[in-house]
Order: sequence, then C-alpha cells, then structure tokens
Amino acid sequence: MSEFSTRVVGSPNTLEHRVFIERNGAPVSAFHDIPLYANEAKNVFNMIVEIPRWSNAKLEISKDEAFNPIKQDVKKGKLRFVRNCFPHHGYIWNYGALPQTWEDPTQSHPETKARGDNDPLDVCEIGEQVGYVGQVKQVKVLGVMALLDEGETDWKVIVIDINDPLANKLNDIEDVERHLPGFIRATNEWFRIYKIPDGKPENQFAFSGEAKNKKYALDIIHETHEAWHRLITGDIPAKAEAYDIKVSNVSVEKSPYKVGAEDELVKSIPTPSPKPASSIDPSVDKWFFISGTSNL
Repeated sequence: MSEFSTRVVGSPNTLEHRVFIERNGAPVSAFHDIPLYANEAKNVFNMIVEIPRWSNAKLEISKDEAFNPIKQDVKKGKLRFVRNCFPHHGYIWNYGALPQTWEDPTQSHPETKARGDNDPLDVCEIGEQVGYVGQVKQVKVLGVMALLDEGETDWKVIVIDINDPLANKLNDIEDVERHLPGFIRATNEWFRIYKIPDGKPENQFAFSGEAKNKKYALDIIHETHEAWHRLITGDIPAKAEAYDIKVSNVSVEKSPYKVGAEDELVKSIPTPSPKPASSIDPSVDKWFFISGTSNL
C-alpha cells in the first residue's frame, strides 16, 4: 500500500532504534491506524512486517509507546535475538502482525482453553520476497496454527503476499503442502524448538500441532478484530490488571483516543534519523543442534 512508509529512528540493533509507520509523511499508529483490510470483499489483509525472513533480531510492535513503533524486544536489559536451530536460520518467513487485531488476555478461547497473549495477531508470510521492517504487505490468508506459549494462546496465521508468483495457486492450507512440501512441518518445528537454546522447554500446540484451514483462520481474525474494536472504542479500558496498551491514533472513528494532526503527541514523535546498523555479537550466528524431530 503505497500511502504507507517508514520513519526510521536510530541504529538497528540498539535499544534506541524505532521504526514508525507514516501515512503520506505523517506518523500513524502501526497497531491502530493501518486498516486490517486492504480489500474486505476479497479477504485481502494488510500485514506489517516486523521481522524480515532470515534475520534474528526479535522486533515487534510496541504496546507501551505512543503510536506503537516497531522496536527490538528486550529481556533483562539485553536486546533479544532468536537462536539458529539447525537447519533453520533466523526466522523462516517474513514475520509480522495484522493491524487492528488483539488477542484479549482476559478471554480464554473455547478450543485452546488458554487466554490471549495481549498482542496483535502474529503472521507468517511465506512468499519468496524478503520483506523489510515496517513494510505493509497485502496478503491472503491460508491457515492458522495455535501455539500455547507459556500458558497463553498465540495464534500464528499463515499468509502469502498477493503479488507472489504462487499466490494464485495457494488458496487454503492444503495447497501449501502441495506446492511447498515440508513448509508446514518446518514451521511447526521452528515454533516448537526455538526457545530450547535459551533453556526453556519445547513449546506446545493446540490441535496436536495441526494447521487449521483458511475458514478457521478467518474466524480467528474476525474475533481478534472485534476484541481490538472493543479496546479502541473504549468499550473496555485501555489499561487493566492484565494489560496496558497505548491506544492513541489519528484515524479510528468513534475512538475516544483519536488525536488531531496538530496534537502535541503527534508532534512528539521523533523526526527521521536513520543510522547504520550496530554490530551484533557473533554468538547470534551460532548453530544449535536440537535432538529429536517433529512428531507430525
């Protein structure tokens, strides 16, 4: 979607680095202002790329900063990088989020029996083009997996860029195995083992790791979009015991948190100041060999 661009602040691989989204040169919220639908009639969605394929830095849309820039996750004061679990290198898809969705941490899903993880819906875009941080892609939905991450439901929606050469051949989850054999199995394995090098146990899945079909995925998207709508319109508070989300936006009608272009909050967003990426510790490139293979 050409109206969106990025405003890069600081050097990648630093605590100060931020990637804001702009619409026609003005800052907008990556979480709240980019429409979920690029074409609702055709079920084409906007996706925000947080982590380009093959990279390791764990970048995500911020919930606790105004206008929700993309920033690198931090744990115990250190920037987070995912480990390379052989044979995978970094993330094996363009990884990102669906804007205007929210996995409500106060609600348990009837089938997973676990609460939402308090994030926008995660997306794995499986096309051939490597994206860039803050890219807004138009995608079609193929299916969804349900990761159970430390007791929370963490949906992983499988999508493909509508401009990908394979897009016309991939219309549901079974088409992925037909045209990209092994990809769903590799995705399951990646999520199952990626925390093991950091001393954590294997992740678990709902549905025995099965990827549910397009219809199921669309239902999850609709549910999380409705949850986001309740949040952004003030039907439920923006801050509660289970969550605290910055909800300022410039475009959501009926939102009490909508601000004008001249608002001090908009003016407080840093000006562009892109800098070369800082060096990464060589340990990020290390291979980890995990015993056992996928039981699918």
